[in-house]
Amino acid sequence: MQLTLNGKRALVTGGSRGIGLAIARAFAQAGADVAICARDPGPLAQAQAMLRSTGRKISAHVCDVSQAQEVSDWVAQAQADLGGVDILVNNASGFGRTDDEAGWATSLSVDLMASVRASQAVMPQFLKQGSGNIIHIASISGLKASVRTPPYGAVKAAIMEYAQTQALTHAAHHIRVNCIAPGSIFFEGGTWDVVQKNNPPLYERILASIPSGRFGTPEEVANVALFLASDAASWVTGQTWTVDGGQALN
Repeated sequence: MQLTLNGKRALVTGGSRGIGLAIARAFAQAGADVAICARDPGPLAQAQAMLRSTGRKISAHVCDVSQAQEVSDWVAQAQADLGGVDILVNNASGFGRTDDEAGWATSLSVDLMASVRASQAVMPQFLKQGSGNIIHIASISGLKASVRTPPYGAVKAAIMEYAQTQALTHAAHHIRVNCIAPGSIFFEGGTWDVVQKNNPPLYERILASIPSGRFGTPEEVANVALFLASDAASWVTGQTWTVDGGQALN
């Protein structure tokens, strides 16, 4: 089965690296025009150049998704650049880890409220055209207790519930909403790359907890996102897809 997104227009937050960039690349390779955003203009420009090698129309703009107006402005600009929107991937994360005001503020503003606001921003177009697809990137941290990262886990759990509510609300409008809950994903410059260098005992402990014996890759998450965005998943909505090599089973 070949998954295609020919003629689709996709918006991906946090699309300059890691999971977001892998999703944007998979979508473009499958025939979609793609808009990405990120806070850092350097990596964003590099990602844009790489994505343009697919031959698709690529839009890239700096955006701090913790700021409501910037989210609204980016969605409007991305839709103008691509001529509309069919798919939204809420991928950006602030990785709020500490159980204090700062940790909670980061997780709430970036992981939760940015997803809510971006969803609200695309919804008028989705309703007008009678179709749409939202994919939230959650985490297995939201499936059970998250002792190391209380705000991160709690907010990812909230995203999963929000996706169910969105899916039920908009199913009759042919708008699908799903989550992906990745386990520990390794990529250069990412969280687990940093942990491997700075906290080897934690890295080895997490690695040992993954039944598949390795960390996941951004591309493995992107493969699931591509399926959920495609017509092959036309009757899939309100679900959370765990992509973790069995990690959450421990």
